[in-house]
Amino acid sequence: MILKKWRRVFIAVAGLVALLTVGRTIGPAARAQSGPPAGCDPVFAELFTPRRPVLGRYEACTDPRPLAEMAPADWVVEALEPADAFGGAGSYDHAALARLYGGRRARVARGWTESADRFEAVTLISPYPNAAVTALEPGTLIIRWICDHGGAECKMLNAGR
Repeated sequence: MILKKWRRVFIAVAGLVALLTVGRTIGPAARAQSGPPAGCDPVFAELFTPRRPVLGRYEACTDPRPLAEMAPADWVVEALEPADAFGGAGSYDHAALARLYGGRRARVARGWTESADRFEAVTLISPYPNAAVTALEPGTLIIRWICDHGGAECKMLNAGR
């Protein structure tokens, strides 16, 4: 029983490493768009996502394109304070992030996509801080929460399926 669990953990970690290495765009709506693939960086995931999610997994990627090109047309784009845009779950320095934005707001779009094998909740943030949280970058930060449908716990029965 324990060996089976470790095998699943190894496969999940290997899959996540492969995803972070290859990089992807945000979902079915964005996959149809042309442009460079998003570059995923584990540093951004560590800074801006929960360290050990109870369910699913997170990845954080950057894309040089502006948020207007990244967000599907039906997603609402909001101007939010940095604390509201990034939330409180990450390990980033909240005061440094507030100083970096200097009273400006981040443009944020949130939405979700679902396919036969996975559910993805996506947050797009622009501009976004660099990994050292010392400068704002002009592109878009893409934060995804991914839940594969392989396990019953990840079936989003109330998500309009």
